[in-house]
Amino acid sequence: MAILRAEHLEKAFGAAAGSTSGVMAIRGVDVEIEPGQFVAITGASGSGKSTLLHLLGGITRPTAGRVLLEGVDLAALGDDDLAVVRRRRIGFVFQRYNLLPELSLVENVGLPLVLDGIPTHRCDTAARAALETVGMGHRAEHRPDALSGGEQQRGAIARALVTSPAIVLADEPTGALDSENSRRVVELLRSLVTDHGQTVVLVTHDPSIAAAAGRCIRMADGRIVSDTLQPGSPLGGGRPPVPRQAPGSSGGGRRAGRKRR
Repeated sequence: MAILRAEHLEKAFGAAAGSTSGVMAIRGVDVEIEPGQFVAITGASGSGKSTLLHLLGGITRPTAGRVLLEGVDLAALGDDDLAVVRRRRIGFVFQRYNLLPELSLVENVGLPLVLDGIPTHRCDTAARAALETVGMGHRAEHRPDALSGGEQQRGAIARALVTSPAIVLADEPTGALDSENSRRVVELLRSLVTDHGQTVVLVTHDPSIAAAAGRCIRMADGRIVSDTLQPGSPLGGGRPPVPRQAPGSSGGGRRAGRKRR
């Protein structure tokens, strides 16, 4: 069963409520993410890849269609309930690390648990365990300004993991890093899948970063134009997708990962 599924998803910016008029950023997207997949969403600037990720994570509400996380329709939730689902079941990693400068790294990592009212000692224990997972336990007491960019991003990944989310969504997580730190972050994301059974969806414009994933979804003009497993990669998970056809081309095929009825 898919952890995350989008059905007939559309997003128009500048549209009136209930209307699809405006600038169409996402056009009729259907996609399923299976447990244990490492998925890269790629495409040129303006292709809709980040908008799609924000829709999948409930950051942005769709103009039409729906997103189901573990069977729950995110669009049907009120703002407060949606915020709880995002905090507990989705781990977000962004290009900018979004660490609070006045807090230590371990305090930043434990913040989602603090917001949930978890006792302080449990927050600290869970945050330190998450930092150990990303190889940053030795830097737990440091504040962000004492950390390198790569270290801050690893801390941000630990924060995304601290709630044991169903899925991790990463939006250009290497965009602010040099090549060596980018490599380390991508290796870390791969290890979350291979060693910990996590499900990761990564947005990137860099083909070399996308090549590290097990499955690559390519977007253009707000549509998915291809959805394929990477050659030789064990990280696709689930059922191999059928390659999509670009709009207007011959062929077709069912949606990636969807079981036949």
